[in-house]
Amino acid sequence: MGQTARIVCLVALPVLLLVGVCLGSAYAEVPRPKIVIIIDDLGNLKSAADQTLALPGPVAVAILPHTPWASYISSRASEAGKAVLLHLPLEPIEAAAPAGIGRIDLQNNYRQLAEILDADLRSIPGVQGVNNHMGSLLTQHPGHMAWLMRELRARGSLYFVDSYTTPASVALRVAFEEGVPAARRDVFLDNDLDPAAIAREFARLKQKAREAGSAIAIGHPYPATLRFLQSALPRLASEGFDLVSPATVLRQPPLRVLPAAGGP
Repeated sequence: MGQTARIVCLVALPVLLLVGVCLGSAYAEVPRPKIVIIIDDLGNLKSAADQTLALPGPVAVAILPHTPWASYISSRASEAGKAVLLHLPLEPIEAAAPAGIGRIDLQNNYRQLAEILDADLRSIPGVQGVNNHMGSLLTQHPGHMAWLMRELRARGSLYFVDSYTTPASVALRVAFEEGVPAARRDVFLDNDLDPAAIAREFARLKQKAREAGSAIAIGHPYPATLRFLQSALPRLASEGFDLVSPATVLRQPPLRVLPAAGGP
């Protein structure tokens, strides 16, 4: 090899190595899309709870307050590494909807809201976060949402997942304003219980995760939903997705000085 060739090699080699390291590092740091599955409306039926708890991976369970199997589900879920959420009843628009135990309504003042939330949380041990059951009316009201988020913040590490039962919901915005880590549901898996419809919604969930880096689905302990998930969840890893708990994909509120929790 001539002198000129040796000089070219000596100059080019470090550059090529640097490019290779940079490309390799960039490739290695590309995160896999993350998927969150939350199963709502648990607490009244042990059989539905057991089938949900048998789902593979960190599928989160959202438990209705003051239900007969709440403590059982919470304990079993924690042992299995599944996140436990309070499925907090909030007032819907539909006047005929049953009030349910532990529901927060628009007529509740701040003190009443805090007392209802306290009782609901005490009924479910080990709660890590909260998502709303119904709530198409209350989640539209910034005042009540601010009260709720202040109470969640006062309790430390609780997060909020907006079930997004109405596009008019302000819950996510208010959660950030009040300093509460939060996220919003992207897909309802089982508004239509036809297996083909559930499969379509699951495919839509994966597409949203690919586009945004993560996506959250809410389902219910219906036999059709649980059968589908029992089959579909084990394939997620080989398809390039990570099934994770809700806390993994929470958006953090901006750092700022916040007022103390409490009523107006």
